[in-house]
Amino acid sequence: MNTQAVWFYILLSSRPFHRFCLRSDDVAMGGKVEGFLPQRCLIELSNDRSTLPTWTIKVVVLTTVFSSLLPVRADEHDHKYTDKEEVVLWMNTVGPYHNRQETYKYFSLPFCVGTKKTISHYHETLGEALQGVELEFSGLDIKFKDEVMQTTYCDIELDKPKRDAFVYAIKNHYWYQMYIDDLPIWGIVGEADENGEDYYLWTYKKLEIGHNGNRIVDVNLTSEGKVKLVPNTRIPMSYSVKWKKSDVKFEDRFDKYLDPSFFQHRIHWFSIFNSFMMVIFLVGLVSMILMRTLRKDYARYSKEEEMDDMDRDLGDEYGWKQVHGDVFRPSSHPLIFSSLIGSGCQIFSVSLIVIVLAMIEDLYTERGSMLSTAIFVYAATSPVNGYFGGSLYAKQGGRRWIKQMFIGAFLIPAMVCGTAFFINFIAIYYHASRAIPFGTMVAVCCICFFVILPLNLVGTILGRNLSGQPNFPCRVNAVPRPIPEKKWFMEPAVIVCLGGILPFGSIFIEMYFIFTSFWAYKIYYVYGFMMLVLVILCIVTVCVTIVCTYFLLNAEDYRWQWTSFLSAASTAVYVYMYSFYYYFFKTKMYGLFQTSFYFGYMAVFSTALGIMCGAVGYMGTSAFVRKIYTNVKID
Repeated sequence: MNTQAVWFYILLSSRPFHRFCLRSDDVAMGGKVEGFLPQRCLIELSNDRSTLPTWTIKVVVLTTVFSSLLPVRADEHDHKYTDKEEVVLWMNTVGPYHNRQETYKYFSLPFCVGTKKTISHYHETLGEALQGVELEFSGLDIKFKDEVMQTTYCDIELDKPKRDAFVYAIKNHYWYQMYIDDLPIWGIVGEADENGEDYYLWTYKKLEIGHNGNRIVDVNLTSEGKVKLVPNTRIPMSYSVKWKKSDVKFEDRFDKYLDPSFFQHRIHWFSIFNSFMMVIFLVGLVSMILMRTLRKDYARYSKEEEMDDMDRDLGDEYGWKQVHGDVFRPSSHPLIFSSLIGSGCQIFSVSLIVIVLAMIEDLYTERGSMLSTAIFVYAATSPVNGYFGGSLYAKQGGRRWIKQMFIGAFLIPAMVCGTAFFINFIAIYYHASRAIPFGTMVAVCCICFFVILPLNLVGTILGRNLSGQPNFPCRVNAVPRPIPEKKWFMEPAVIVCLGGILPFGSIFIEMYFIFTSFWAYKIYYVYGFMMLVLVILCIVTVCVTIVCTYFLLNAEDYRWQWTSFLSAASTAVYVYMYSFYYYFFKTKMYGLFQTSFYFGYMAVFSTALGIMCGAVGYMGTSAFVRKIYTNVKID
């Protein structure tokens, strides 16, 4: 097997040992899957890996949030085995291939359990629970380096309801997932004949496990034993285990699940190069405004010299000094505005930290670790939210700071939890494994009330006391200045709509890879490129909002706070519009559950991205506005 890509091995039913390959990207993007799904398959794909890194678990245990989510067996966590030591085969979930998020417990289908004593399923991390991981012991007796010939471990009494369940699963191309030593294995439930009249179940799991010393480094599954589904019959289920030595290093055992042919570095570098050219253009434009245009403005205002031809052409753009008495006026709805800015700063810090940790720790190799790490980092960075939101609210003269603190602390968690709980009702109706357990809901609420809220309070107090003084360079007039009429393209609504185009263009290509990794069977691992894209996005966003704000102030419109935030946040609108295109033209998802899951969480992702971009744009624009009005001599 090619260790540099994920392959689907499809075995012809007429030739048990004849194989041919289909690239995972062809199948994942819906290109050729119908013609191959009826065949016998060996799939080796992956969701997120095992547990949190050791340092993360220790910190979480200290906070007593995840204290009840403890490991079950030590050997699965240090990944070291002695000869004939037990190796657990965990059955995870089963579900339709095209709807990756629509998953059910493996034993929700009438599969039978092995003869060995059952180990109750468990969730080791909060991320696993939220991702619908349902680990149940298979009952198969597997020991390290101990080969097992084909052995029948149970029989299925196939009555009509059980047959109907299997037929429904086969019609909808159901796949199941298993884990051995945290290595994922995917297999197909069964196949139909060409006429779609007879249905067959794969009854023989042929496991081939590679080991390097005392560690498991490779797992392969071959499904064989095709049996026709006939009511009122007995179907024996069997398995075999073959061990082989492997030269694969333990640190490299997940390389086979990656797909470099899809995540081509050439494409990423080309995208970054194009975005970098956009950055150079925008930075040059902003520099011209700061170094040339504003310098001429200062000279014009102080010396009242005659303008040159270029200045004459620009005409009314030199009205920004006229609104010096209103430009630092508090924004409308300062409470919600301050909460949005604080939440956006926190999302930016979480994104930055999680990407850095993913680059260092290879979080994609550990089941549920990405989500668990993101939740922990979000809780730990709550003081950032309180500091920036509380200080901005104090600068704008806000008095209900406790209310602002509560809104800032629960704005993002309420949005995420509200969407998740709504989708949870649909998942419960479908009896899907994505249904969030009650204990997990309690854990999330405890994190919000006992971790996020106190840390946000600390940040709010620090922000109000350290940087909450309204030390603006210009006095604010008692009476607001009338806003003159201006051309339609200078209206704030138009600026807001156009402000997000360039930032979206800078992340467009990377969005495709991120969407594919989440909604299809891909593992995103190029976090270095994601870091570069995040930096480029922030630079482009700041430059665009500065230019938009400069034009708005030249039109003597001082409503720049909300305009700068919304013009940057409008990037999220274009991302959400792109998600519609991706859903209808790049996937083959269907059904109420998958549709609600997709558009619900895409709305959450787009909103969070918009809040982050809006906060970044506002912070950069605020520094720009303060800079230009500091250097102006006000009469």
